[in-house]
Amino acid sequence: MARERQNGTGATPLGTFLRAHREGVTPEQAGLPTGAGLRRTPGLRREELATLAGVSVDYYVRLERGKEANPSPSVVDALARALQLDPAEHEHLRVLVARAAGAAALHQPSADGDPVLPGAELLLEKLRPFPAYVLSRTMDVLACSPAGLRLFFGLADWPAGQRNVVRYVFLHPEAPKLFDDWQDQIRAAVGRLRSLHSLEPDAPGLAPLVDELLSKSPEFKDLWERYDVRLHTHGSKTFHHPEVGDLTPGYQKMQIEGTRTQRLAFYYAEPGTPDHDKLVLLDMAGVEQSAAHPATDTH
Repeated sequence: MARERQNGTGATPLGTFLRAHREGVTPEQAGLPTGAGLRRTPGLRREELATLAGVSVDYYVRLERGKEANPSPSVVDALARALQLDPAEHEHLRVLVARAAGAAALHQPSADGDPVLPGAELLLEKLRPFPAYVLSRTMDVLACSPAGLRLFFGLADWPAGQRNVVRYVFLHPEAPKLFDDWQDQIRAAVGRLRSLHSLEPDAPGLAPLVDELLSKSPEFKDLWERYDVRLHTHGSKTFHHPEVGDLTPGYQKMQIEGTRTQRLAFYYAEPGTPDHDKLVLLDMAGVEQSAAHPATDTH
């Protein structure tokens, strides 16, 4: 099940995160001798990580088993260095520690289901011809511009209530062909869900989505168990689009002020460039599709 309750060892989100990343670091990566014989533990042993972080083995074991929940900032930083965490993972570790210590007032769960704000609806229109989306915490497509529905080729074939970016990248047959870096896309999608799951495991809609993907996608199941929380907020993506050909637009994601759960994501290209022309074509096709099938429009 998606909701990973504490097991018999008292595992917590903090402990699960530490263990998953400890098992992902090899002795060679940590600069330790491997020694003779087979190792029963994947990655680092607890005592090896404790030594690298400069804490006692007993203290580290208590952290991983959920019996200690308030390491100092210096210990958190030492653990992050020993686990070779990137900045996003390091920040995620700090948030997990704050929540475990009862000091996460800024990260309390909030209910989903808020309507898309009128200002966000207007912004989607003003961003045309760019593909733009209003997304929920679980990456449901709450609203989008005409080009937004066409950029993710085949997304319009699904009912509006099933349109979810993570579901699309894992389960739609066109996704592996559409994204030039599909493997990177699925890792980023899992990373966002993993981050949400560890901070707000009871977020509305999260458990059913994760359970669906665990049952239908071996790739999702494998990545989910790795506990990767890397997030992508901006950059560029290359698409091999069957309607307009190859294009590499930039993208940006940001929180929508006035909501606690909705984000704006959009793709863009400089006017006068071939990529911009292709986005214009997608926008035109999206308008025609909405006119022919009004029920497929998501805003």
